[in-house]
Amino acid sequence: MLDELKIVRQLGTIFPGGSDVLTGIGDDCAVVRCDGKSLLVAADQVIEKIHFTPETPPEKAGKKLLLRNVSDIAAMGGTPRWAILTLAVNGRDENYILDFCRGVAEAAKRFGVEIIGGDTASLPETGVVATLTILGEAPAGGAVTRDGARAGDYLYVTGKIGNSFLSGRHLDIEPRLKEGQFLAEKHLASAMLDVSDGLLLDAARLAAASHVALQIEPEKVPLFSGARPPEAWSEGEDYELIFTSPEKLTALDDTLAPICCWGRCVPGNGELLNKEGKPFQSERLGYEH
Repeated sequence: MLDELKIVRQLGTIFPGGSDVLTGIGDDCAVVRCDGKSLLVAADQVIEKIHFTPETPPEKAGKKLLLRNVSDIAAMGGTPRWAILTLAVNGRDENYILDFCRGVAEAAKRFGVEIIGGDTASLPETGVVATLTILGEAPAGGAVTRDGARAGDYLYVTGKIGNSFLSGRHLDIEPRLKEGQFLAEKHLASAMLDVSDGLLLDAARLAAASHVALQIEPEKVPLFSGARPPEAWSEGEDYELIFTSPEKLTALDDTLAPICCWGRCVPGNGELLNKEGKPFQSERLGYEH
C-alpha cells in the first residue's frame, strides 16, 4: 500500500510551484493568483471496486465524481466554475460512457459547473477509472487552507458521519459548499478540509499542516443511522467539513448544516490527543491509499 502522505511531502520538492502559486501540493485545492482573484484547482478520481462497485449505475458513479470535487472547493470556501473530465474504461459499452457523463452533467448543473473538455481512453483490463479536474475561485486572499489553525482554536465538524459506503450515501453526498463559503466570508475558519479518508485521519492532516496538536473527543460527533464508534471515525467517504476557529461557535446560519465542537488545538505538531492530553489510541485513523 502506498504511503500517500510521504509521497505528497516529497512531491512538494519535485514540483515547487512559481510565484503565482499561493498554495501548492498538499491541500484540498491549489490556490493560484489570477486576475485579482484566487483560482482554485483540484483533481480527484473514482475507481471501480474502490469508490464504487461494478453494480453501481454509471450515472451515480459519475455524479459522485463531480460531487467529490465540489467538496474540495467547499473545503477552501470557494465557488466551483469549470471542470475537465477524463474517463478510461474496459468492458463497458458506449451507453455506459454516455450515462456516466450524464451523471457528471446532472451534478455539475446543480452546482453551476461547466464541463469544458477532457479525454477518453481504454484500460488494459476490465474496469473504470475516471478523473475530474475542477477549477473554482475565491476572493483574493479569501481561500481557507489547512495550515491556519493555532493553539487555542476550537475544532469543529459539520453534519453527521459514518456508515457512508454500506448505506450507499457515498453516492449521493452533499458537499458543504454553502457552509464553506459562509465560514470563509465571515472569516470564522482558521483552517479547513473535507472528510474523505476518515474523521481522525483528516483531522490529523489538518493538525500536521498547521503544526499544532488536537485534543479531541470524537464521541461527541453525531453519527448517521447504522454507524458505530469507533469505526465511524475512520471509515471516510463522509465529505463533511472539519474546521478550526478561534471563536466558540454553536451554529452557523439557520439554513446551513449543524456543527459540532469536538476538540481544541494545543501546542504540538500533528498529534492527536485525548481529553486528558495523552496520545489518542485508535487501531485505525482512516483510509490509507
